[in-house]
Amino acid sequence: MPIAANDPGCAPPRCAACAARDTSVCASFADRELTALHGIGRRRMLKAGQVLIWAGDPAAVCANLVSGVLKVVREDPDGRAQIVGLLFPGDFVGELFVEQARETVVALVDADLCLYSRRALEPVLAAQPGAEGLLLRRALGTLAEARRWMLMLGRRHAPEKVAAFLLDMHRRLGVGDRVDLPMGRGAVGEVLGLTIETVSRQMTALKAAGLIALPGGRQVRLLDRAALARIAG
Repeated sequence: MPIAANDPGCAPPRCAACAARDTSVCASFADRELTALHGIGRRRMLKAGQVLIWAGDPAAVCANLVSGVLKVVREDPDGRAQIVGLLFPGDFVGELFVEQARETVVALVDADLCLYSRRALEPVLAAQPGAEGLLLRRALGTLAEARRWMLMLGRRHAPEKVAAFLLDMHRRLGVGDRVDLPMGRGAVGEVLGLTIETVSRQMTALKAAGLIALPGGRQVRLLDRAALARIAG
């Protein structure tokens, strides 16, 4: 017999149906414990281009990304904005135990989040065995991702950038030789500092060389990852 949705031992319906639950910080919470986390959160939908967090503002909120992709933007000393990373479903958004946000977080495509007050979230996590350790591991992973991202963007030529991007998306989201890109070519160009036309030309060239296939939509099949890695450098 199904457990009633209001049973204290049952995960809240949104949590039970969440595709990102097992890859987010929520993975350290049992169903009963998720009720406390769910109780301090609220759903937040962002349209592409909307800002969730502004650098320099009080670090008031954190979130779990349920669907969509966010970009993390940092300003150089000369005031130029630079994308320093992407966040995917299951990633934790925002910074705990700081008073001021250091980076701007913007929706690259439409996104669905569970949003929490940082002040309310900190004691919930502190009381949850394993949650803080999981967040520490994720923070270290985020630093590694940021270093990898900067290396990718530091490549000077468009073929290198596109090949490196496809390999990175496959590492994060791939199944077999296939990856379903979470964004269109315009957003890919924004991320890589290229025009949509340049991205399209590079994808077409990789297809003509037999290195990728483009079955349709946003799906890409990586037919020769070794050759793509050589192009990416």
